[in-house]
Amino acid sequence: MKVMSVFGTRPEAIKMAPIIKELEKRKINQVVCVTAQHRQMLDQVLDLFKIEPDYDLNIFKQGQTLTDITINALKGLEEVLEKESPDILLIQGDTTTVFAGALAAFYKKIKIGHIEAGLRSYNIYSPYPEEANRKLTGVLTNYHFAPTDSNKKNLLREGYEEKNIFITGNTVIDALKYTVKEDYVFSADKLKNIDFEKKKVILLTSHRRENIGEKMENIFRGIKRAVEEVNDAIVVFPVHLNPKVREIANRVFDGNEDIYLIEPLEYESFTNLMAKSFIVITDSGGLQEEAPALGKPVLVIRDETERPEGIEAGTARLVGTKEENVYINLKRLLTDNREYLKMAKAVNPYGDGNASKRIVDILVDKLSK
Repeated sequence: MKVMSVFGTRPEAIKMAPIIKELEKRKINQVVCVTAQHRQMLDQVLDLFKIEPDYDLNIFKQGQTLTDITINALKGLEEVLEKESPDILLIQGDTTTVFAGALAAFYKKIKIGHIEAGLRSYNIYSPYPEEANRKLTGVLTNYHFAPTDSNKKNLLREGYEEKNIFITGNTVIDALKYTVKEDYVFSADKLKNIDFEKKKVILLTSHRRENIGEKMENIFRGIKRAVEEVNDAIVVFPVHLNPKVREIANRVFDGNEDIYLIEPLEYESFTNLMAKSFIVITDSGGLQEEAPALGKPVLVIRDETERPEGIEAGTARLVGTKEENVYINLKRLLTDNREYLKMAKAVNPYGDGNASKRIVDILVDKLSK
C-alpha cells in the first residue's frame, strides 16, 4: 500500500511527524508532501524530526490570503496526486492545507484519513477559518481518527458511521516523547538566565485571528496587571510573526522588565520551555493538549474551545478575552497553591503517547482488506 501525508504548518508537522516515523519504522511505502503554507516554522520541525519531503509546493508568500492558500495548495496537490496515486491521503487538523488536501483527494477518488477528527467549537467563526475547515473536511473523509471519546460523539451526532470512526489519542503527546529532556539547556541567553526554580514562569502564546485587536489588548492588559502584583512571576512570550500581534504586544507590554518578548522558538526549545514553566496561557489548540501532559495548568484565552475535554478534566480553564477575567484567574493560580495543584495534578485526557501506532495499525488493517 502507499500512504501519502500532506501538511503545511508547524502544528500539523508536529502532529504528523510521529505517524511518518511510525510508517518509516514499519517500512511502509509512503510519500510526504508539504504545501509550506508556513515556511520558516515548518522547516524547523522538518529538521528536528529529520523528515525530508518528497514534494515541497512552497506556496507561502507574504500577505497571502486564505483564497491564495486554498487555490495554490489545491492546484499543487492535484499534480502530486495525479503522479503518485496513493491508496490513502493523510491530513491532520484544521488548516486551509487540510481542507485543500481533502478536496484534491476527493476529486481523484482517493481515500482520506483525517487525523484529529471531530473537534468542534460549534461557532463557525471561532476559531476562524479552522472550524469550517474541520467540518468541510469531515464530509469528504473515509476514516476519522478522533483523539477522544468526546470527538467521536461529535461525529456520530453529525451522522458519520461509527465503523469509520476510531479513538486514537492525540499524536501531539507522541511528539513530546521526542523532544522534552530533563537536562535540556537553552541556547538563548534570556532563557538560559531564568531561574525556573525560584521564578513562576508564565508561558504565553497568542495569535488567533479572531483575538487580534481589542480582545488581544484586553488579554495582555490582564496578564500585565497580575504580573505586576506578584513579585516572583515573569512572562515569556515568543511573539508570533504576525505584525499585528507584534504591534499590540510591544505597545501593551512596553517597559515591563518581567515580561520577556522573544522571537518564536524552535519546537524542541519551546516544548522544553513549556516543561519548565509554571503556567501556560494560550489561544492555541495544540497547547491545550500538550501542557496537561506535562502537568502544567492552562488558561485558555478564547471565548470558545473545541477541546472541552481539558476543561472537563480540570487541566485547563476557559477564561475568555476580558481583561478582568484574565487578571483574576491568572492571579489566583499564582497565589493560591491549592488551586494550582488541583489543575496541575488533573489527569490529561488527550492520550498516552501511542496514537501514531494505533493509527498505523488501523491503516494496515483497513487498506490490506
